[in-house]
Formats: sequence, C-alpha cells, structure tokens
Amino acid sequence: MTSLDASGTFKLGDRTVRRLGYGAMQLAGPGVFGPPKDRAQAIAVLREAVASGVDHIDTSDFYGPHVVNELIREALHPYPDDLVIVTKVSARRGADASWIPAISPEELTQAVHDNLRNLGVDVLDVVNFRSMLDVHGPAEGSIEEQVTALANLQRQGLIRHIGLSNVTRKQVEDSRSICEIVCVQNLYNVAHRDDDALIDRLGAEGVAYVPFFPLGGFTPLQSSELSAVAARLGATPMQVALAWLLRRAPNILLIPGTSSLAHLRENISAAELRLPDDAISELDLISASTAPANGH
Repeated sequence: MTSLDASGTFKLGDRTVRRLGYGAMQLAGPGVFGPPKDRAQAIAVLREAVASGVDHIDTSDFYGPHVVNELIREALHPYPDDLVIVTKVSARRGADASWIPAISPEELTQAVHDNLRNLGVDVLDVVNFRSMLDVHGPAEGSIEEQVTALANLQRQGLIRHIGLSNVTRKQVEDSRSICEIVCVQNLYNVAHRDDDALIDRLGAEGVAYVPFFPLGGFTPLQSSELSAVAARLGATPMQVALAWLLRRAPNILLIPGTSSLAHLRENISAAELRLPDDAISELDLISASTAPANGH
C-alpha cells in the first residue's frame, strides 16, 4: 500500500486509477520549451512518481515540443500495465516558443501520430482536445469538427478514449453527442470555482474532472487564508490546495506537476492530508473574495 491509496480511485475511461496522478508539463525547459535544465533529474522524477504508485500521467507532444514525451519514453518504456498516459492536442510551438493553434483535422491527425511515435505506443490511452477559441479560458463556439476528427481516429484504433480541455459546459454536452467523453480538464482550484456545477454534473454521470493549476499556475495564487490553514496543519499551501480538491468531489483526478523530487514527494503526501471542517470553511472564503462579477 502506498500513501497514494489514501487519495481513493476513480474511473478514467475503462481503467480505474488513483486520484492523485502526475502532470509532466514542467519537465520541459522554461516556458515549457526546450530541454530540461537537468535531464537526469527529470528522468528520476518520472521514475519515482511511478514507483510511488502514480498510475496516470498527463502530457502533450507540444510540451517542449516533443521533449516531455521523449523523456517519458526514456524513463518508463516499456510502460507498466497499469499506467494510463493522457495526452492533449490542438497546438504547435513556434520557434519563439509561442503557442499556435493547430486544430484542423489534418493537424490533429498529425498530432496524434506525433504522440504515438514519441511515446512509443501503438494506441493512445486518452487524448484530450484542448479548445483554442480563447487560450486563456473556455469560450463558446463549435468544436464539433475537431471532436469528430478525434472520434474518427478512435474508430481507426489509434485512440482508446477522448477527453476535453479548456471547454464550456455546452461544448461538453455537444461533444458527448459525437462520442463518449471520459474526462474534462479545465482551470479549477480553491480560488477559481467557475466549474462547480459542471464538476457535480460530470460526477453524477461517472465522468472524471481534472483541474489544472491547483495553485494558479503561471500566476501563483497568493492567499492569506490558504497560507494560514497550511501553517496550522503543518503542511504546504500546495498540499492544502490538493487536499481540498480531493475532498471537493470524488470524480476529481489531480495532476500536480513538478520537476523536483522533493516537491513530488510533498505532492504525493497530500493524499494523506485530512482537512478539518473549520479549515474547509476558511478555504471557501477564498473563492468568495475572488469571484469576478461576470462569472468568468
């Protein structure tokens, strides 16, 4: 038994995974571009994550680009039977590290083949389509063509399961009329809770919700309430943020990322952190104080 068993489990497609996984984005260089500063450390982090019981890893071939998938392959191939690798498509990288939408059916097909090649697999476990209608957050608009293209690749046997990222509730509903959607990956944390209703709706239907940026990502969340709760419990703010997400809903799967062995161990130990009710009440004040007037 590992400490990760305390996080519980949930279905991701046809597999049952521990709810606390690992996000590999930070293994690339600065700005998620180029090689890591310390390749040996990146390999060590991946191997320790799996040795510690992590059985789902989030990645993308546009991290680097190609760098992170190549690191995963070097560190972990041939993959353990119980490891689920989730990737995402819809962008490519410019020479200046820019993020360029790549959402035509042809570009999505190429991205799937790039992921297959660089991960060294014949079929991708889960492919998330990330909407690029607004790179900063979900925006309404049709993604039917893109989801249909992935569904075609699924029928060809190149993809087992399809998920969505950076999407609205309507886009989720529309996509589920095209194919089964096994997960939704959006920005969500103790301060940014726009997706509360969506999480509960998906949970009732057995669909996983995967929040990214549990501490705000590139603009880290600064919260006196979060820091105070962490200090009182003898934990780090990240551990409290992760523990809050685990308690928020049983269908939430976590993918905290790091390129540090020490931070990886801290994140994994968050599975065993139990938040008392008074701490939950304090943390709920954060979202109340940061809620924007327009709901986005």
